[in-house]
Parts: sequence; structure tokens; C-alpha cells
Amino acid sequence: MKWYFGWNIVGAAAVLTLLSVGMRLGIGPFFLPIAHDLGFSRSLLASIIAVGMLCYGLGMPLAGHLVARYGTRFSLVLGMVIVAVATLWAVRAQTALSFLLSFGVLLSVGLSFVSPVAFTPVISRWFTRQRGMALFFLSTGSMAGMAIMTPVFTWAIENHGWRPTLVGYATVMVVLAVAALLVMRDGAPADTDLLPEQLATRGASAQAAPARPERLADALRSAPFWMIFGGLFACGFSMNLLGTHAVPMLMDHGYDSHTSAFGIGLIGLVAIFGTLVLGRWSDRLPRRNILAVIYAVRGLGFFALMIVGTHWELYLAASVGGLVWAGSIALSSAILADVYGVRLVGMLYGLAYVGHQLGGMIAAWLGGWGFEHFGTHWVAFGAAGALLLTAAVVSLQLPVRNMRVVAPA
Repeated sequence: MKWYFGWNIVGAAAVLTLLSVGMRLGIGPFFLPIAHDLGFSRSLLASIIAVGMLCYGLGMPLAGHLVARYGTRFSLVLGMVIVAVATLWAVRAQTALSFLLSFGVLLSVGLSFVSPVAFTPVISRWFTRQRGMALFFLSTGSMAGMAIMTPVFTWAIENHGWRPTLVGYATVMVVLAVAALLVMRDGAPADTDLLPEQLATRGASAQAAPARPERLADALRSAPFWMIFGGLFACGFSMNLLGTHAVPMLMDHGYDSHTSAFGIGLIGLVAIFGTLVLGRWSDRLPRRNILAVIYAVRGLGFFALMIVGTHWELYLAASVGGLVWAGSIALSSAILADVYGVRLVGMLYGLAYVGHQLGGMIAAWLGGWGFEHFGTHWVAFGAAGALLLTAAVVSLQLPVRNMRVVAPA
């Protein structure tokens, strides 16, 4: 069977996602070294990271707009330039304001241009039959970022310091982004990845499909978008809480830095294998059901993570949570494409991802504030579990496939 070029695009996008999301979700190893080196309190640094999470989210709709208007390559090049400038500024920063503007704001905006939002439109155009699987592989890059970058950052910071580690990260990111430009193609074949027997029925299926909104404003008035938005809020809250505060939390509970980093990294490692199963199911079963299971098990995992007391309990909780850790973002983007079509998916996904980063911003701040004021991590981690269980219930109300969206009169 002839190799489909779209998988080259998925591979390049997954590698860049590994690096961009790996920095956003793997910031835990940087947290204490930066706080000690620059003399920041936990709440101050958590607030800076929270602002960065918000800027990362606000950059998503802009990334979607740039991709729609100028193409994926333009967004990629612009993101790399911003990442390079922000990194050079951040490693020379000495004050809270300078670090906020460089590491918090500018780096976050640059990373948003090389995020899953920037790659979802091109992958959605190249895939129809295996869209769920392709987007799950993109999520694999996110999970690999947590699995790989967290222990790598921990090792590099301990041996070289956080500044050289940040510069090395940016250098690798720029080099791989330049290589990715060679395979990024926005123009997809008219038949995408459909099989010959599927092409014969494509026209009839298109005529029978319910109408989709033609305008962005109509889509924003519909319930499914806001249900996805709320689910991504819970997803972002939990992911960024884990990435920012889980390593410090486990160290506060008596684990050493390597065990803590490995325990959190194990979630992403197991999630890589989980995507192979979830990705196949997403093209065969109702996507809303899979999304609900992911949120529910992940929510229970947050409560389990707070009560683990031994190494094997930590690794067991991480392994079970890792099986369903990936997929919420991939399924959300796939459902948006199912409901609203490929033409609007870039902007809608970018706007929905703002919810993800709003959740991440609040979690990054709440994790530091809650510990300093109450001496416990239960405030933030308990909230994450409750939000995820709520998102599981709401996800069951999403449409199974396309639905008619009626614009208000």
C-alpha cells in the first residue's frame, strides 16, 4: 500500500508539539531553581507562569487566524523567531517584570504559534477517514513532551543550570522547526485519505449530511462549542497544575526530585501507548463517550495522586492516569471538525483552547497560593478532580456526529 504523505506532516507536527507542549507542561523542574536563583516567592513565580498560560491561550486564536490567512509555514517561522528572542531575554532577566515579559508573555506567545492549534487545520484537511487517529498522534507529541521533557529538564538543570537548559531547548526547537518546513504542505489531495470504495459514496453522504454553520459567529452561538470550551478549561486546569506543581508537591510529600520527575513523566510515557488504542476507537465509537471516560478517569487520578505514599503507589497511579491522559484535546478538535467542518476548525479550536489556558492560568496561580496560605495541595488538586468529573458528565451531552446549527434570526 502506498505511503500517504499526510503521515509525514503528522510526524513533523508531533515532534514540534512534543517540544512546545513539553515546555508548557514540563515547567515543574524549572520552578524551584528559578524561584531560588531570582529570589521569587512561590506565589510570585506561580503568578508569572499563570500569566504565561493565559498568553499561551490568547495566542491560540491568533495562531488559527495566521494559519488560515497565511499558511502553516508562516505561523511556524514567526513562532520560532519569537521563541528565540524570548529565550535570550529570559536568561538575562533579573527582575520580576523582565522575567514576566520574556518568559511569561513573549515565550508563551511564540510557543502558541507552534502548538497543536497551528497544526490541527492542516491535519484535518489531509485526513478524513483517519482524522481521529491522526489527531491522536498529534496528541501523542503532547504526551511525549511530558514524558520526555520533564526528566530531561530535571537532568539538564541539575547538571548545567536552568539558563543553559532553556537556551539548549530553544536551539533544538529552532533547528527542528526549520526541518519541519520541508514537509509542511497546506494543500491536501481532493480525496484525502479515503479508500476507493469510500469515494463512490462520498457525494451522497455529503448531500445527506446536516447543514453546518457558514459563519464563525453562528458557531459561537451554539451549545457544542461551549461544551468543548468548558471541557478544555478542566483539561487545561489539570494539565498545567500537574506540569507546574506536581513535582514540587511530590517533593513536599517526601519523594526525591528524580522520583517525582519520573512519576510525572510516567504519565506521559504511558499515554503514548494509550493513544494507539484511543486513536483507533475514536474513528469507530462515539467520540463523546471516549471523551467522557478520559475526563472521569483522569479526575479520579488526581485524588489518587494526593494520597499515594509509596513509590509503587505513585507509579501505579501515574500508569492508570496515563492510559487516558492523552486524547481530550485530540477528541475535542475532532468533534469540532465533525460538527462545524474543516473550514472553521482552526479558529474554533483556537478560541476553545483559550478555555484550556484560562484553566491553566488559574491552576498555576492556585497551586502556589493555596499551598502558601493553607499549607496543603488539596485545594488545587481537589479542584482539578472535581472539574474533570464535571466535564465527563457534560461531554456525554455532545453530538455524536454532525448536527444542524441554526443561526438566530
